[in-house]
This record gives sequence, structure tokens and C-alpha cells, in this order.
Amino acid sequence: MIFNSVTYLLFLAIVVALYWVLPNRARLWMLFTSSLVFYGFWRVEFLAVMLFSVIVDYVAARCIYSARTQRRKFGFLLVSLTANLGLLFVFKYLLFFAENITYVIQLAGFEIDPLVLNIVLPLGISFYTFQTISYSVDVYRGFIMPERDFILYGCYVTFFPQLVAGPILRAVEVIPQLATRPSFRMADIGLGLRRILYGLFLKVVLADNISPLVDSGFAMDVATLGAIDVWTLAFLFGFQIYFDFSAYSHIALGSARMMGICFPENFRFPYLATSPRDFWRRWHISLSSWIRDYLYLPLAGIRVHDRSTGGLANATLERSRNGALFLTWAIMGLWHGAAWSFVLWGIYHALAITLYRLIRPVTTGLHEKVRVIGGIIITLPVMMLGWIPFRTQDISTTFTMYARLFDTESYHWYGLRENTYLICALLVVGIACTYIFREYLLPRLRRNVVTSFMVEVPGFAVIAGLVFIFLRPISQFIYFQF
Repeated sequence: MIFNSVTYLLFLAIVVALYWVLPNRARLWMLFTSSLVFYGFWRVEFLAVMLFSVIVDYVAARCIYSARTQRRKFGFLLVSLTANLGLLFVFKYLLFFAENITYVIQLAGFEIDPLVLNIVLPLGISFYTFQTISYSVDVYRGFIMPERDFILYGCYVTFFPQLVAGPILRAVEVIPQLATRPSFRMADIGLGLRRILYGLFLKVVLADNISPLVDSGFAMDVATLGAIDVWTLAFLFGFQIYFDFSAYSHIALGSARMMGICFPENFRFPYLATSPRDFWRRWHISLSSWIRDYLYLPLAGIRVHDRSTGGLANATLERSRNGALFLTWAIMGLWHGAAWSFVLWGIYHALAITLYRLIRPVTTGLHEKVRVIGGIIITLPVMMLGWIPFRTQDISTTFTMYARLFDTESYHWYGLRENTYLICALLVVGIACTYIFREYLLPRLRRNVVTSFMVEVPGFAVIAGLVFIFLRPISQFIYFQF
């Protein structure tokens, strides 16, 4: 079941209605069952894989807590890590490693037939395994107590709004909200519906209509692309993946909010970041926060946090270690996909952060407005170029496209359709205008009820009309493949 479908909207309406009328225990069973139904719409046989992860970490966390020695606690933690990372390895990375090992053996002069495997990647496995790992690790660290109620814990892991593509949440953020149903407030229903409407607009009106331009551009022979084409395609895919993934997060947050449950924000206008550090405080915040606390900070020997907020801001501390930084980013890239191009994407961002560390002392003496505006102008293209290996998923093509940027003659020819460049420019201006309107103009308009009504109601009507026109499950969300 995907968010951009009438089926999901009907499903959500039924679940929300039952959520507010059922008694507490029945409500939890309903949430757990409906989440399994939601996931089973894709492939019912993979419910067993998800439930295996749920059960392993439920038992492991209780064993960690009751163990009397640190050695036994660590042993049970290893059981959790082995089970979850083992699932990820088998379903996501086994074929990747098998192909690379086969290639190395063939380079050594040995004849070996390629290993043929037909492995289907379970939907959302990268997200729910990370969530259950965080639960076991937090119990091991003493941040939380293990949850005794299996259904309540199961709701935390399988809660359908964030099950497939996040946000990746900590138990301390969700379980207390699920344990006790809050008081019904129409404000939560209204805010939730508004977030869902925003998300559907970003997905079906923007992301899905940018997609054909991106697909046709990246399908072209690289030799026919000029430097401006490479820039344009990098920006267009950057916008597509942002609109697509932030749309999912909007709908997830809105769906949960209709049940009185608040999730932390996952995106905060990342393309208006003033530095790589600022970008990773704004982009996919729950994942970057997870990587920060369960991988980077332990490797760097820095104190960890217990909230999925803040992103990877600590990854740019001057006192942190570059080795830990590059290893973290390589693993973060590999998390996104079993291909060397994703590792290259991660290393690209590690290099960007390293360069930021070097130039940061130079910028501290600049006037604040100069630093902010200059930071945005520099950071935006740097982050957009980073999407090229992410989209091509081919290292050779990636380097060929990057090489175009340094070929001055290639700036004189254009291989894309004329409207492609115009749409790209309009999207850049549109994001800037949206940010200015939301952060500066809208708060002023809301001071006057009449003015706010005259502006917001027509705006919602236009957005709702466009969603109605374009709403059709023609494509899944990009992050479903990760």
C-alpha cells in the first residue's frame, strides 16, 4: 500500500476512526494488526522477516536488561546486531559481495561462473532493522528500560506511517506516546490533514512530473551532454528526490498526528543550508542522527545522544577524526544501496565536510549576511552535484559527467529540451520564495484572521485541486528501494 493512492487514504480514515473510539488495549491491537495489513499489501510473505526482527530485539533487550554481568549484556547485544545486520546482508548485500568476490577471482586468472541469485529486497528492511537495533543498543546503554508489553513494542517498530521509509525513531520518542492515547483534538486532525495534503502535492504534482525529465536526461548518451546539461540534471534530480522523500515524511508525520502522535521533523529546507554541516542538520534528520549516535560518535570517541534530532552536526567538529568520518560516510552510502556508486556518494560528502572544516575558520570573521548568502550560493551546487553518483549508480558514468564540468568547450552546447532548463530555474526560485513566504510573510499574515483566511483557504483549494487531478499511484517513493 503506497501513500499516493486512494486505497491508503481510505485505510487511514478507518484506522484513525477506530483509534479514537476503541478502548486502550484494543486500540494497540488494532494498530499492530493494521500495520501488518499495510505491509502485507506489498508482499505478505515478507511479514515473517519483519516479525523475526521484532521478536529478536524484544527478547534480546529484556535479556540485556536482566543480565548480571557486562559480558553477558554485550553477548545479548551481539545477538541483536547479528540477527538484524544478518538480515540486511542476506537480502541487500549478499549479491553485491558475491559479484565483487567473483570479479576479483576472475582478475586473478581463475575461471568461475557468476553466482546467480534471485533475491527480493523486503520493503523497508533498512529502516525497521535500524529502528530495532537502536532499541537494543539504547537498552544496553541504559538510556531506556525494555518494554514488557510485546504489542506496544510491536506497534513502535511496525507503526505503519513510518514503517517503510522512516523517519527512523527512537523508542523513547514513540513508545510513551503509544502507551497512552492522548485527548482528542480537532487541531491534530486538521494539522495532520494539512501535512498529508502538502505531502501529496510534493509527490504527485512536483516529484512525479519532474521524474520524466530526469529519466530522459540520464538515459541520454553522456557524450551528448554539455556541462550545463550536467548541472541541470544534478539539480533536477536533487529536487525530485527532495520532493519525493520529504513528501513521504510529510504524509507520515501527518498520518501520525491525526492520532495525536508527534514525530520529529525529517526535513528543514535543506537546499537553503549554509554549509555541509547545516545541510545534514536539515536533510533526512532521523537517519543522519541515527548514523551519528550508533556509528560515527562511537567511532570518534565522542558522547552520543538519545534523540533522533540534530542530524550529523557533530560530524564536523574539528576535534573529531577524519578516519571515522570517511568510514561513517562510506557505510552511510552503502546503506542506501549495494553499489560502489553509493559508496562514492558517501565519500563525496565526507570530502565536502572535510573541506568545510578547513575553510570554516576563514569565514568566521565575515558579516553574518555575507556568510549566510555566500554559504547558500556555495553549498547548494556542491550538494546538488553529490546526487550524480546517487542517480547514475555507475561510477564510470559519474566521473564522465563530473569531467564535463571542467571541459570549458562543453559549456557551449545543450542536449536537453529547452523547457528542462526553464523548469530547473523555476524550481530554484520557487524553493527560495516558499521559504521566504513560510518563514517571514505567513507569520505576519496569521496575526490577522481575515487576511490569513483570504490567503490560506484559496491556497489550500488550489493545492487540493491539483492533488485531485494528479493523484494516481503511478510511481512508488524513491526511498522504497533503499
